[in-house]
Amino acid sequence: MSERSDLIASALRDVHARIERAALKASRSPNDVTLISVTKTYPFSDVQILFDLGERNFGENRTEEGSEKSKEVSAIWHFQGQVQSRKLREITLWADFIHSLDKSDHIMKLARHCEELQKQISVFIQLSLDGNPERGGVLEDELLPLAEIVNQSSHLKLAGLMCVPPVEYELERAFSEIAKSHLYFKTAYPEAEYLSAGMSGDYEVAVQFGATHLRVGSQILGSRNYHP
Repeated sequence: MSERSDLIASALRDVHARIERAALKASRSPNDVTLISVTKTYPFSDVQILFDLGERNFGENRTEEGSEKSKEVSAIWHFQGQVQSRKLREITLWADFIHSLDKSDHIMKLARHCEELQKQISVFIQLSLDGNPERGGVLEDELLPLAEIVNQSSHLKLAGLMCVPPVEYELERAFSEIAKSHLYFKTAYPEAEYLSAGMSGDYEVAVQFGATHLRVGSQILGSRNYHP
């Protein structure tokens, strides 16, 4: 193995071990937690290393990167960036999951694209704890109407909720509120069993509060070199 492969393998083992400990601490099975390796800004060679190490879920924030990388590796691809209406069709071509839907017109447009392409996509509705539009998401009382729009399409599958805690929130408070909103959501939509919450800096806490999908990048692949 190359030096880069060794570094990624070591970091990946550490992340999986931490997830397992957090899950067992919360009396959960580690098998109920899906690790999504967030490969945005990293080269395709890192995706290949992760795939060779057994990873099958990859996340991208930019549709251009997702489109290019997904052509090279047949895996489960997650789009988790801010949705732009003009790029929805491109996202539909490669993504299996979309984590960041928060507008009714985006949901309806996505449904039309999926119907045209005869493809089904699983979607998360993005929850906002504080209503800050810069971070995206909707408040709890806006979740159910969006879920109903998702369920009107046979080409969209309601997966659950996604949330990014506000940076100023204490972590346990944030994930406790997220868990309560997810419980409320599942009361109306029991099929929305997944909770996409937890990133490199907080995924262990997220697991303790019921997160099923963790979006982890830098803890596995190291510091990013952002490109303009």
